[in-house]
Amino acid sequence: MIETSARLLQLLSLLQLRREWTGPALAQRMDVTERTVRRDIGKLRTLGYPINASPGVAGGYQLGAGAQLPPLLLDDDEALAVAIGLTAVTASPVSGVGEASVRALTKLEQVLPPRLRPRFSGLRSAVTRMAAASTPVNPEVLTSLSAAITERRCVAFRYDRHDGESSRRVVEPYRLVDTGRRWYLVAYDRSREDWRTFRVDRCQSVPVARDRFVPRPLPAADLAATSSSPSRAPPTPTTP
Repeated sequence: MIETSARLLQLLSLLQLRREWTGPALAQRMDVTERTVRRDIGKLRTLGYPINASPGVAGGYQLGAGAQLPPLLLDDDEALAVAIGLTAVTASPVSGVGEASVRALTKLEQVLPPRLRPRFSGLRSAVTRMAAASTPVNPEVLTSLSAAITERRCVAFRYDRHDGESSRRVVEPYRLVDTGRRWYLVAYDRSREDWRTFRVDRCQSVPVARDRFVPRPLPAADLAATSSSPSRAPPTPTTP
């Protein structure tokens, strides 16, 4: 039983390491037969891991996305990176993320191997985070904008200007920029036929995806650099 469990963990780790594996490649890597690989794949599926299989010579196994989040296998460096990242976002301006990060960090610290605890403690004590006033944003707004950017879809939302005036905007979203204090969306405003930078915390509704758009040349090579000053919105393009 112990040998089988160790083999399943090895197989799961390999599936998380590469996007797709052929049966022969997995068998060679694990020093088992292809039949054993197929049997172990079946066992992982019964445990809730969605593993897709494509037939043919060029086919293989791929770890898919499931309805539930299965356990992840992390090596030492990955575990430390996740722990340090969670520590950094405990004061995140995204509503609810700070509390969730604390819970996740607590769970991760409980299972960190003894060999990693001194390294993690040293890294955390060596880093000082300067507190800064930040404006919380709705995580649903961020995820909706991020999906639209990836899929190249226009979005529509209600937006409050700095003077308090509210209007409906339809834009082509290109980048989300985190300055540390605020989140900004760099987008092309269709009604104004110009580039605009929107403060995400001023979006009064979750953006609704619409039609796809053909990407335009960006107004600046490095949008993050133009947004590096936390005291103001990005200078290019202009804030509406």
